[in-house]
Amino acid sequence: MSRTATEARHRNAKGLDALSPLEVLALLAAGQQAAAAAVDAAIPAIDQASELFANTVRVGNKLVYAGAGSSGLMAMADALELPGTYGIRQEQIVVLLAGGVESLSDLAGAPEDDVEQARKDAAVIGSGDCVICVSASGSTPYALAVAEEARSRGAKVVALANNAGARLFTHADVAILLETPAEVIAGSTRMGAGTAQKIAFNMLSTLAAIRLGHVHDGHMVNLNPDNEKLRLRAARIVSDIAGVGTDEAARLIDEADGSVKVAVLLASGAPDVDAARRVLAASDERLRPALAEINATTGFHKSA
Repeated sequence: MSRTATEARHRNAKGLDALSPLEVLALLAAGQQAAAAAVDAAIPAIDQASELFANTVRVGNKLVYAGAGSSGLMAMADALELPGTYGIRQEQIVVLLAGGVESLSDLAGAPEDDVEQARKDAAVIGSGDCVICVSASGSTPYALAVAEEARSRGAKVVALANNAGARLFTHADVAILLETPAEVIAGSTRMGAGTAQKIAFNMLSTLAAIRLGHVHDGHMVNLNPDNEKLRLRAARIVSDIAGVGTDEAARLIDEADGSVKVAVLLASGAPDVDAARRVLAASDERLRPALAEINATTGFHKSA
């Protein structure tokens, strides 16, 4: 038996290969559900991490996601969704994946031990950036080297790991421990550990987006509507918030150059795009106080 939880054998795995398919699937499902529950204890740390994330974006610095193997894929999945879902600028997002993009077609294990490459990759990190390093074991050399280099460059470090006392936490400003139980397939951290990581990333970036004003009543009001599905979604959002028809909402989105927030303000009484943008800027890009300003202003005009 391993001394680390991510390598230990699951208590119910003995005889796994002799079970019926339905019994195996039930056991696998229970393992995933138990792993998901481990996120609850990490909520305070995820809150702290999301504040670092939001502050970094707000001042124009970079978010750097770093990891290897399946943990790196979880990080990358979160990072790549941010521009489309929440309108975070592409140039503010960096993904450092052990082995580089070539590893996406062949996820070999050797690159996760390449400390020298990790330090080269980390050269993109600057003072004031937020670096999110993830490793199920908490001891992956690539992730450790990136975290150490990030600290030396004046960046803030968020560390996610699934083992208590992980070495990765020694380099962290915020440590997110996802203490998942042993995997049904021992050491296969793409399963339970990966599930908990994905949930934690979802929570972290979503709360950060809320802090940045990119969510309103459960709507992604800073999305980038760059395909037909998202254009329809944007129109529905404007329609729901402002109480106008979807055709009118679509017209206003076009007038607002694709900005859902500006379209909502136009539908709510802002006289033109420039005025709506000024109110948004004065409200720190938050739609709710911007709407309150318009509703409270009598005879709203362009100097508002």
